[in-house]
Amino acid sequence: MRRYGANESPMSFAPVQHAEAFLAQNPDIELFELFILDANGVPRGKLLHRDELLAVYRSGRPLPSTILGLSINGDDVENSGLVWEVGDIDCRAYPLAGSLVRLPWRQIPSAAVQVSMHPSEGLPATVADPRQLLVKVIDRLKAEGYHPVMACELEFYLLDQKRDANGQPQPALDRDGGRPRSTQVYGLRELEQIEPFLKDLYAACKAQGIPARTAISEYAPGQVEITLEHGGALAAMDQAVRYKRLVKGVAHQHGMQACFMAKPFDHLAGTGMHMHVSLADEQGNNLFASELSDLKSGAGTPLLRQAVGGMLASLHDSLLLFCPNANSYRRFQANSYAPLALSWGIDNRTVSLRIPGGPAPTRHVEHRICGADANPYLAAAAILAGIQRGIREQIDPGAPIEGNGYAQAKALLPTDWLTALQALEHSAWARDALGQAFLDVYLAIKRAEYRQFMAEVGEQDWRWYLTQA
Repeated sequence: MRRYGANESPMSFAPVQHAEAFLAQNPDIELFELFILDANGVPRGKLLHRDELLAVYRSGRPLPSTILGLSINGDDVENSGLVWEVGDIDCRAYPLAGSLVRLPWRQIPSAAVQVSMHPSEGLPATVADPRQLLVKVIDRLKAEGYHPVMACELEFYLLDQKRDANGQPQPALDRDGGRPRSTQVYGLRELEQIEPFLKDLYAACKAQGIPARTAISEYAPGQVEITLEHGGALAAMDQAVRYKRLVKGVAHQHGMQACFMAKPFDHLAGTGMHMHVSLADEQGNNLFASELSDLKSGAGTPLLRQAVGGMLASLHDSLLLFCPNANSYRRFQANSYAPLALSWGIDNRTVSLRIPGGPAPTRHVEHRICGADANPYLAAAAILAGIQRGIREQIDPGAPIEGNGYAQAKALLPTDWLTALQALEHSAWARDALGQAFLDVYLAIKRAEYRQFMAEVGEQDWRWYLTQA
């Protein structure tokens, strides 16, 4: 894992000079998408004209408090405390440094700028801003001398924008005009078949300063993974958020739909978001650095073992942040490379927390729990809060799993939405680590979604019970 500036500012709103320079360098841009990421990872905001941009940088932009209290379907969640109690008050958000970028797939010359709620001017919505939560967790770690370094690996499906004859989603057409029905994992031909998409995606990533690297054909037709480079935790999650929007935009330009749903098909592989994490000192040196042989013998860096112990100890309570939706739990199936247990191992892909191989200075933890539907900010906040817990309490993770982690699983994770929701709701650790104010809003949103989801009668109900009950 390479070194990064440990003094990177966690909350850096952009000065107006950034916008002035962008306008001068991009005289053709007509529209600007101003967006903030909500609890579900859905970008929400407004479309501004060119002459409105500078005012956003000078004095922020008012957004309704309800923008951070919506369900995944965009409905107001009345129990969030961001609706009637505060009169849907305007909360002021400001642009983030480095977020003003062109959107190359748009027909009208357009750019995007990401905003976050101001710590004081954005109240009461500030407490529900996922990015603000991550900033607080990072600040706590830095105050103790630890500078988190992270990266995302996001899997996704490339689907056709048109459904099949039965109204079901289907893989996108490849460049030869066929529709893949099978795939070779790590197959090069599969990547060649989506070369036009990859070409435009990499070009767009380069234009936006997103460090997209290795592309891999995954286990299902149309399933792809592209890795992002490691960096300071906040910057890495910012890049993951913008990368996800970019993938969707470029896919749409090619007549496809990029799907980050955790389990879009019952008979095919789920889609995950592997999170890579380590801690650096102020000079950027990796504090997890140790040889694999030392780790296997029970030696190695105590800090790494404590971090693993903290993440394992907090995994049950924070599972809802890693797997936020009803569909998320369909991904957890034995022998599917989706982890099921409170387990860790060294260079072992059958466990939840994996220590990859490589030279000692690259040592880090691969957190394999998250679905691709997780909000990167919230997932990172929970991971880092777990690491801090492990260090403070000097938690021993026990011996690493060797061999088949599925066969040796003892403490299993819950595999249903309601159990995960209740675990977060009743967690004293989460209240301390994430804050009661944030949890009040987030849990209200998830309870509302749970009730709505369970109240909806659909095809499976009819197939199972229509004639039998």
